[in-house]
Amino acid sequence: MSDEALRIEREGGIAVLRLCQPESRNALTAALREALEARLPALLAEQDVRCLLITGSGSTFSAGGDITSFLRPMSPGAVRARMARSHAWIEALLTAEKPVVTAVNGPAVGAGFGLAMLGDIVLAARRAWFMSGFSTIAVAADYALARTLPRAVGAIRAKDILFSGRRVEAEEAERIGLVARLVDDAMLETEALGVARQLAEGPTLALGLTKTLVAKGFELGTAAYLEAEGFAQATAFGSTDHREGVSAFLEKRKPRFEGR
Repeated sequence: MSDEALRIEREGGIAVLRLCQPESRNALTAALREALEARLPALLAEQDVRCLLITGSGSTFSAGGDITSFLRPMSPGAVRARMARSHAWIEALLTAEKPVVTAVNGPAVGAGFGLAMLGDIVLAARRAWFMSGFSTIAVAADYALARTLPRAVGAIRAKDILFSGRRVEAEEAERIGLVARLVDDAMLETEALGVARQLAEGPTLALGLTKTLVAKGFELGTAAYLEAEGFAQATAFGSTDHREGVSAFLEKRKPRFEGR
């Protein structure tokens, strides 16, 4: 399945979503936004998709918003409507009960930075760098970056990066916890597919429950969080994968998880 702006490739339980507009440095043009809106929620809902991997084509992950489109005046209502369309698939990524990996193959700027940070696991090539850029054109951070970045690096560092619009090189990004690991440029896709394959072969239900609990840990009080944890564990204990995991452990073999 492919179109001009976005390509979806399949490998076992992995869906690779590749931004395919290298001539615009994978800027989030109307065509690319529309492709994401149309494809992502349905893709994440597919039972056979047990891990999603997002990366860019060419030498850039994403240059962010299409600045030329900002020259056309938009009413506040039009801006909110445009944002709401993106928010539908952003929320789908953040709440999907399956792992999402982003492989940042080059610069990630503005909304492209936001897209990179929507991964549960963020890998970056050594040539990659990150920059918010929003303050340079006097707009607020979007694509959930003001939510995801402080959770990754802390509020003080996040505000420095967001307010200053400075460039964060790959080495600093790894050091401050913005990315999980750095990979040599030529090996990024191989490494990312390896991580995605391991996750796709894992206990998808349990991983999804854990992802939800991590999010709830930032949002709920202690009592409400512990209640959510209890419900999650009750669900996990009733799963096919839990029974397989226990059997494999006792039989000293590798588990064969089915994702349910």
